[in-house]
Amino acid sequence: MIKQAIIPLAGLGTRLLPLTSVFPKELLPINGKPGLEYILDECVDAGINEIIFIISKKKKLIKKYFYNDIFFKRILKKKKDKRLKYEYNKILKFKKKIKFVYQNKPLGTGDAVLKAKKFITGSHFLMLFPDDLIMKKNCSKDMITIHKKFKCSVMASMKVKKNNVNRWGIYSVNKKINKQNFLIKDVIEKPNINDAPSTNAVIGRYILPRNIFSKLKKQIKGKGGEIHITDSIRKLIFENYKFVGHNFAGKYLDCGTMNGYIKSSLEISKV
Repeated sequence: MIKQAIIPLAGLGTRLLPLTSVFPKELLPINGKPGLEYILDECVDAGINEIIFIISKKKKLIKKYFYNDIFFKRILKKKKDKRLKYEYNKILKFKKKIKFVYQNKPLGTGDAVLKAKKFITGSHFLMLFPDDLIMKKNCSKDMITIHKKFKCSVMASMKVKKNNVNRWGIYSVNKKINKQNFLIKDVIEKPNINDAPSTNAVIGRYILPRNIFSKLKKQIKGKGGEIHITDSIRKLIFENYKFVGHNFAGKYLDCGTMNGYIKSSLEISKV
């Protein structure tokens, strides 16, 4: 059973400047609710009971958001605000499930995940990227169901336009399993249009084996001087670890850019 999730949160969020010059992008409100809470709701609904946040010293506001008890208790003592009490109780429930790990140097997602190794106890764990919201259908829950059925790792996928493949990691498909799922042959990071093996893009939901830590530990730095988790995933695939790509059914929202953030608020208000 997959009961643990890792959420990398140490990134600086430069694409959302100037908002992120003082405020973590993950706490920016999307239709009146911090974007991070949509990810937490997805985890809880999928049966996850331990969530590891990877933050940096510059993102301490994220931890404060969940540990601001004195402030809430003082306000609630003065004002019997039912809405505020509900929100505070929700934060308390989340806090019981969260552990914090620090990544103070921007050395990539692979390095961030490696720092959570000591907390992962199961054979597989869930990883979610907070920039990628998937609404209307719980992608993580569906992926866990696939993991149970096929006894393998699972990565979320979405069809993109051919002229946009160079913005994404793109799957090379081994063979289709059914309409929504396929065996992954390889993952190519941001290929040229003519070199893209498919139009199936990698989206920020992964079920990964604990064995990936041994690969990340030995992983050399790649593009930009960072340790990329995709490089370690490829090594596992080439060693015949089974990875299934899942074309999810929910609505994808990209919250990592200013235009995407604005559009996400509008879209979620309609849900």
